[in-house]
Amino acid sequence: MPTETQENAQLDFDVPERHAAWKPLLAKLARTAQRHADLQERMNDPDVLNDPGQLMKVSRESGQLAGPAETFRSYAAAANELADLREMAGDPEMAEMAEADLPRVEQQLDALMEQAKAAFVEADEPAVGRFFMEIRAGTGGEEAALFARDLFEMYRKFAEIKGFKFSVDDFSDSERGGFKEVVVSLQGDEAYKRLRYEGGGHRVQRVPETETQGRIHTSAATVAVLPELDDVEVTIEAKDIEEGGCRGGGPGGQNVNKVETGWRITHKPSGLQFKITEQKSQAQNKERAWALLRAALYERERSQQLAEQSASRKAMMGSGDRSQRVRTYNFPQNRCTDHRLGGSGDDDAGTKNFPLEKVMNGDLDPLADALSELDRQQRLAEL
Repeated sequence: MPTETQENAQLDFDVPERHAAWKPLLAKLARTAQRHADLQERMNDPDVLNDPGQLMKVSRESGQLAGPAETFRSYAAAANELADLREMAGDPEMAEMAEADLPRVEQQLDALMEQAKAAFVEADEPAVGRFFMEIRAGTGGEEAALFARDLFEMYRKFAEIKGFKFSVDDFSDSERGGFKEVVVSLQGDEAYKRLRYEGGGHRVQRVPETETQGRIHTSAATVAVLPELDDVEVTIEAKDIEEGGCRGGGPGGQNVNKVETGWRITHKPSGLQFKITEQKSQAQNKERAWALLRAALYERERSQQLAEQSASRKAMMGSGDRSQRVRTYNFPQNRCTDHRLGGSGDDDAGTKNFPLEKVMNGDLDPLADALSELDRQQRLAEL
């Protein structure tokens, strides 16, 4: 929540007429700059300095806001310079010099306004260092489970290319080596920003290995992206939880653990259930299961808020609503179609297509860039 100083932050300069429509954006960045100043001051507080956890939290948020705050301060300085030059232009003795500098400052302000737009989106992002990705097979039986594994491998390859930490928390495999469900943790600079738009329904169109007549089948899987946020509190009543130890298992149901080192947790009101088995001890698995539940409940609440604030942005993001089809992987045509980047159908002219082979080999940057730009445009439009 914004602090009192943030709420009271005001623009202490005149916004040029050419940028008058962006006053709400500048006001938001003014609060961001004030928040950054508050955090910088807190980092000198002995209570914070003597608490490593608190210091890390404050330092991380301060670092995240540093860029947007600096952009805003640069814009404010240029706006004040422009105002001074225009005042000087009214002085016969200074007019020639002032008018010579006006084009330079106006051009600088235009460039800074574009930076401010990007900074607004950056400042509005949560600081996510680690997050869960949950992949579940949907309609399509064994073929859907194989597709879920293909998605898992796609994200694993992307993480490897980018240098992100990628670890499996739990999985349930199928008879032919697919995944009924798999939960992984990802960690790394920019990891969440690059993968946050993967949430939603993913559809595959291809000829299954078991198909003898060469017919194309359609199957589906769902992906959920659930950020772990240290400073987010989620209220969970003890009466709403069922939890206990469980056993893990290896591929094909083999190598089942004889000791209950895993942990299963169920949140009865929402029906959410998670099982973590891949950590070394039951205590670690329990900790990760609770973290996953908190992340899922937070993301569910966040999705509801987004729906209330903007139906268009909720539709674009696709996180939380697993029934929503966000992407189609068409193997016969070697194309990957993201339906959020244009029309809603496979053949809509506005829908953006990407080379399927590259996508399945972990080349997700073009997709991530396009979705990030769409998100940026929609946020700015909402202002």
